[in-house]
Amino acid sequence: MKTRLFFVSVLAFLISLGLVFGKPSEAQDKKVRIGYQKSSTLLILLKGQGTLEKVLGPKGVTVEWNEFTSGLPMVEALNVGALDLSADVADTVPLFAQSAGTEYTYFLQEKPSPTAEGIVVAKDSPIKTTKDLKGKKLAVAKASGAHYLTVQALGQAGLVFDKDVAISYLQPADARTAFESGAIDAWATWDPFLATVEIQSGARKIDDGSTTGVTYTRFYPISTTFLAGNPEIAQTIAEELTKIGQWVKANPDAAADVQAPLVGLDKEIVKLGNSRRSYAVAPVDSVALAEEQKIADIFVTEKLLPKAIKVSDVPVWAGK
Repeated sequence: MKTRLFFVSVLAFLISLGLVFGKPSEAQDKKVRIGYQKSSTLLILLKGQGTLEKVLGPKGVTVEWNEFTSGLPMVEALNVGALDLSADVADTVPLFAQSAGTEYTYFLQEKPSPTAEGIVVAKDSPIKTTKDLKGKKLAVAKASGAHYLTVQALGQAGLVFDKDVAISYLQPADARTAFESGAIDAWATWDPFLATVEIQSGARKIDDGSTTGVTYTRFYPISTTFLAGNPEIAQTIAEELTKIGQWVKANPDAAADVQAPLVGLDKEIVKLGNSRRSYAVAPVDSVALAEEQKIADIFVTEKLLPKAIKVSDVPVWAGK
């Protein structure tokens, strides 16, 4: 009798460790680590409402959230294995990452939002147009979409980047401080930072994508290794991002009510920023990739990227 009880006890212990009959569910140990920034509206809403936890939790998948100041640090975290999925980043960010040897896959795109980034000056500034920036100081976050906007806007105004205009590479928080203190004359940025400074400081936009031909498409880079091993998790996230994007555009007031406290901004700022974003989540298409190659070539010519790259070398998620 004692021998039988001992055997039953040992068997129960081994089953609890997954050493007999396998684990009840291999998905129990799965985790998806997601990076986001303040402009990552759709993921912020999914995080705030616990949506991904609700749909992935029953499948044994936990969700880990990590906040970043801007896009490039997120993709760098992806490269070193600290993240599985990066939130939507501006079109320039994957190019810098690829140039640095980062391995990732183009997962999804948010279709163009050309007015959701711009170059602003103080409300009482004598600067009226981009041409007036000659001899002035402008701040922009390196590798951001606003970086490309600045290159294009200055070029179309007949000005040479970082020669006719002094460029300061600053992250949004530092750039805003410099802008409002008068340490810089102009700031190239994106929503919600753009909407914030327009509403709270009366800043004037002197250029944006609608006048420069800059489409401002955002991309979701994903770890190639994670994607290969977790296609169902990726598919679920894609579906939830698509649904929440459609909901935000169809319900701007309700969306702003939910989002504003999550990001610590006034509702009117959130609504203005959201009105300029498409939030149209879709698989990455050939049009978006052609624009990526165009940006890459321009950045190589301007010596902002150290070497030529082929965007087609990066894999693209095909979805279902």
